[in-house]
Amino acid sequence: MSNMALGVLVYGDNHLILRGPRPSLREARQLAGHYGLSLTQIGSPADGGVWSISVREFRENLEWAVRLTAESATTPAVEELLAGLAQRGIEITEESACAS
Repeated sequence: MSNMALGVLVYGDNHLILRGPRPSLREARQLAGHYGLSLTQIGSPADGGVWSISVREFRENLEWAVRLTAESATTPAVEELLAGLAQRGIEITEESACAS
């Protein structure tokens, strides 16, 4: 997997398709907070980081997935996406969004 891989970051009922390496769980929580709590420009890096939001991608190109569980439920469409990734053998890293 390259540093410019595509992946999905799921947090609660939101998700982002990101271009960049699979984030650690700490980085994923920071990204979810950054993108979830502020208006961002599509394609801009997060706080000078290595990730950028991607809006036009094929799900077949996703190489990683990180799911941060939250109080809000994941949408059926994202559940379907994650199930398809798991079926393709893509590891889905999962942890509570509130974990330290």
